[in-house]
Parts: sequence; structure tokens; C-alpha cells
Amino acid sequence: MQTNEYTQLIDKVFKEFSGNLSQLESAIGLFMIARHLGWKPLLLIHDKKTIRRYEKILGVSFREIFPEVGPLAHKSRAWARVQKLGNFWKAVSGATPGIRTTQATKKS
Repeated sequence: MQTNEYTQLIDKVFKEFSGNLSQLESAIGLFMIARHLGWKPLLLIHDKKTIRRYEKILGVSFREIFPEVGPLAHKSRAWARVQKLGNFWKAVSGATPGIRTTQATKKS
């Protein structure tokens, strides 16, 4: 997807949306972050249930429209930790403690 397509998708979803606007706002925010981080780092920030809820609101699958790892994934502290320590899926499941965080670095 290109930037214009993202905007069109968000506009369409907003026009058709009925429900809690804070949920829509959070879904749109995650969508915009996913463009930069990719879907794998998202799994270190949010649990799968939250991501599925936001995908349902937006009518998309992040895995289908975003890369596994986006161009700014290195800004995610959780992603950087996983790269050093290894097993991504263990970190997602919580089997590797101390990985998951919502913090970003200033590095570009």
C-alpha cells in the first residue's frame, strides 16, 4: 500500500464506523505505527488479541499489508532486544521475560 491508499482506507473506515471512537483512534494509531515498524515488532508491543481487535475495526490484516519488519523497526526497544537475545516467538509468548515494551529510541 502507498500513503494515498492508507489515507483512503482510514477515510473509508471512519465513514462506515459505528462504535467506540477511542477504539477506532487506537486502531488507526497502530495502523500508522505498523507502516514504520512492521507487523512483527507490533507483537512485542501489543498482545495478539488487541491486534486482532484493531484489524477487525479496520477490516485489514497487518500481516498481509505490512512487511514483517519495517524500515524503522530498530526504533522499537523490544525489537532491538529480540535481535540481541534471539527467539522472537518466545518473546511474543512471554517465555523470554523482560523483552516486551512500548518504548521507542530516538535513533533513526
